[in-house]
Amino acid sequence: MPVIPSPVDRIDLRYDVTGSGPALVLLHGSVLSRAIWRGLGYLAPLAAEHTVIRIDLRGHGRSGAPHDPEAYTQDTFVADLLAVLDAEGVGRAALLGYSLGARVALSTALRHPGRVRRLVSLGGSAAAQHGSVDSVFFPGVIDAVRDGGMEAFCAGQGLGPEVEGRRARATRTAFLAADPHAVAALLSATDATGAVPAELLAQCSVPALWLAGTDDHPRFEESRQAAALMPGAEFVPLPGRDHGGTLFSPDEVLAHVLPFLR
Repeated sequence: MPVIPSPVDRIDLRYDVTGSGPALVLLHGSVLSRAIWRGLGYLAPLAAEHTVIRIDLRGHGRSGAPHDPEAYTQDTFVADLLAVLDAEGVGRAALLGYSLGARVALSTALRHPGRVRRLVSLGGSAAAQHGSVDSVFFPGVIDAVRDGGMEAFCAGQGLGPEVEGRRARATRTAFLAADPHAVAALLSATDATGAVPAELLAQCSVPALWLAGTDDHPRFEESRQAAALMPGAEFVPLPGRDHGGTLFSPDEVLAHVLPFLR
């Protein structure tokens, strides 16, 4: 697995590369890792047509995990992403992100449109994020993680030790592997993230595909609004899916994503 230092603070950034074809970067959501793309069935069909770069965002997976909220700004995530592209000699790439990863992909497209061929946002938002972590996870999540660690994070989402089912057990295991101090810092930084001005979305020339579940509120409305503002964007609803269920199962998502990337 390649590892490079972040150009911002020199922490380790870990990623892997699979497949061949046009470059495609996959960006996971909060408290997850690059492993979700293989585990949920996205990697194989995407790597059949693309050189897929899966990044562990800072604070996640095997990348470095700072404990300062200032280490998790959108500017820092974008700098990390560009450093990975540069390390792989990639001038332009398509970006596909879920939740936090979708916001990082959007920020990159807005700041560096020449580096982004296409943008796919899954359960993403361009709105101000104040209060969003409580709605995505559960009320008081930041304090719960600070005080009770990742066990409290799991309990707040009904993923206690008694949980059954393969997906639920796997999710609990992944959450418990995270650094609670890094997670608290990340969620605090996310909660402080401001809105993307409408005029910036209207000026973005990168072709974009926004997908969100019809039961994912307010991300459904926020995704639809952002897509309406971007001149080259399309919005696709995913019937019956909430935020946590955005990615599963992959078939319906890939039925829209693969033709768009082609």
